[in-house]
Amino acid sequence: MSAENFLNTDLNLASYWRGLILFGRNSASYKFAFAKALLQLKPSGGDLLKLEDIAPVYASSLVEHLRTTPKQNLASSSKFISACQMYGIDEPDTKKLIEETVKLGFGDVVKAFQVLGSDTIEKKFYIDEVKSHGGIRLTDNFSVLKESKQFDNLSTEVESRWSLVESAWGLGVTKNIIAVNRDSDDNLFFNLDPSKNRRKNITSARGALNGYQKGKCFYCKEEMKIETGSHVHVDHFLPFKLSQYFGETINGIWNLVLACAPCNGPSGKWDRLPHSNFLQQLKNRNEYLISSHHPLRETLILQTGMNAIKRNEYINDIYSKARAFLTGDWTPPK
Repeated sequence: MSAENFLNTDLNLASYWRGLILFGRNSASYKFAFAKALLQLKPSGGDLLKLEDIAPVYASSLVEHLRTTPKQNLASSSKFISACQMYGIDEPDTKKLIEETVKLGFGDVVKAFQVLGSDTIEKKFYIDEVKSHGGIRLTDNFSVLKESKQFDNLSTEVESRWSLVESAWGLGVTKNIIAVNRDSDDNLFFNLDPSKNRRKNITSARGALNGYQKGKCFYCKEEMKIETGSHVHVDHFLPFKLSQYFGETINGIWNLVLACAPCNGPSGKWDRLPHSNFLQQLKNRNEYLISSHHPLRETLILQTGMNAIKRNEYINDIYSKARAFLTGDWTPPK
């Protein structure tokens, strides 16, 4: 499942934005900081945002992440990252930090942010006017996005994606990324850093999964806001009750979806088996995660199979076996 498939299933502005964050290139974290700046500043269509207006928010996000994760790109060195470290942490100087950000921080990110695959997205959120007017001019698409029900979810999703990517860079070796687990009490994804023999929390499970479901309940498709966490459940598609028969595989990320409280509550799916109509939807969601890379890709492949055919067979097989222990094909009420 490619980014194109992801867009085509629900072609709206939130999907275009999520495509950029979830499927775009990940050679540096600048795009995440840039995205967070736009979401925080909330400009309107037609507004010209000068680089010096974006710089304080843009740089502060990078500095915040640099405090805990020094590796913020795949290059061996970066003048911009060095400047953020120097003037944001080592010898704090806000004026100098902004000056260096304007000078060094926007060269690639403004051009590359709206590129998905090899092409610029059809529905642009801004026009590059750096050379002519020293900034970017927002399109009406950003205004529409800003007014959408999904807007409040987007910053959390960016933060979660950023944390996933930098965790992969920090570990450096793919085999160390495989064991991403979920803490059910705190609803966090974490891994075990073998070099330090300790757990490292990565990100919120809700934030990491929400974008791939486009902010909607997996079952009834009602829109959800992940900030109101008690109303957004991390649900086992095949109920957790089955772990007594199938073991730890039921806790795998492949089997975790986000559901609204009514769908996941005692009067909803609860310990019931979801209807087989939802199976393809689960498979598609997992393939989106895999095609977007690091580190959930490695985790899902380990849990379900090396290629799409094997993963399809695995999920079909465990679903068929689950029928021996659970009855009913649950669907949400109309």
